[in-house]
Amino acid sequence: MIRKFVCLLSVTTLFATTSCKDSDAISKIDDNAVEVAPASTESVIASDPNIAPPEVSPTETADASGAIMTFDKSEHDFGSISEGENVTYDFAFKNTGKSDLIITDAKGSCGCTVPEYPKDPIKPGASGKIKVSFNSSGRPGQQQKTVTITTNTSKGTEQLNIKASVKPKASA
Repeated sequence: MIRKFVCLLSVTTLFATTSCKDSDAISKIDDNAVEVAPASTESVIASDPNIAPPEVSPTETADASGAIMTFDKSEHDFGSISEGENVTYDFAFKNTGKSDLIITDAKGSCGCTVPEYPKDPIKPGASGKIKVSFNSSGRPGQQQKTVTITTNTSKGTEQLNIKASVKPKASA
């Protein structure tokens, strides 16, 4: 709406200054009839009760006062393991933010990777762990898997990575 008004005002002024045959066209503009656009959108919203403020997503309003999930490390290499072996690793983290950290979900990139996460809020300064289990059955070769954690951090999601070199079972 503001852009339309400013554009219309600009076009009108341009038309008035270029279409007059008189070289002193600017002096003919009545300054009292010209409305100046406000400096910002916020001032228009504040001055007009019929305009609703724009919706802002949580990620746009997040700042350092929110929850911050800080991992000791976000990737773990199990090294060389035998096919069929189940391995686990605990990813340690700390809430370095200023509000409770809430984990709403954690999912592995496939069914062979299963995360377990704390269901209760983690207070600022408190620590926790995400336990990730990997089942190498039927998965010979180099494996790389991802765990996506849904949180109330400013990013909304965090990612953990695991990898392993799975030695195939010996053929009988």
